[in-house]
Amino acid sequence: MKNIIVGALTLIIIGLMVFTAMDDPVYHGGEHSKVIEDFGTGDGKNQKIVISTTPEEKSDREKENEALNALRDKAGNAGAFKVSNEYKSKCSSCHGVNGSGFQNGKSMMGPKLFGQTEEKIYKDLADFKAGRKENMIMKGLLIKLNDDDLKRFAKEIGEFPAREKAAEEKAAKEK
Repeated sequence: MKNIIVGALTLIIIGLMVFTAMDDPVYHGGEHSKVIEDFGTGDGKNQKIVISTTPEEKSDREKENEALNALRDKAGNAGAFKVSNEYKSKCSSCHGVNGSGFQNGKSMMGPKLFGQTEEKIYKDLADFKAGRKENMIMKGLLIKLNDDDLKRFAKEIGEFPAREKAAEEKAAKEK
């Protein structure tokens, strides 16, 4: 009995599909298919093609903004002390390249890390990973890291003030 019902429903569904395909031109592209077919056979009206080989001239304001942005990027990278690629990929987007919580004068999503001790940073990282402090972004970033990785991050971030001082001294000597 089940097979008869399934067979009958299959035939009805196939019949409806054939009826739908034959019945209405909407399912064959409708009016849009005619537009596409007629597109290449126009009489030239509304078919202007403009090819420009010279780039558009930028306004002085746009040029100045581009130059300022380039200088900001250069200054932010040149003046900053060296950080690991792991810190750059996992931390800097929220806490800033140098852990200040600011980038280009704008406050970022994460709090300031600069100046915190290695022990406090390690405790905070462990709390985020364990879920004792709620922050889904931090938990997601730390979930696959082991205890040694957390200690390495804490040590690196704890060294930021000393690294900045060394970078400033090096820059002063070069002048």
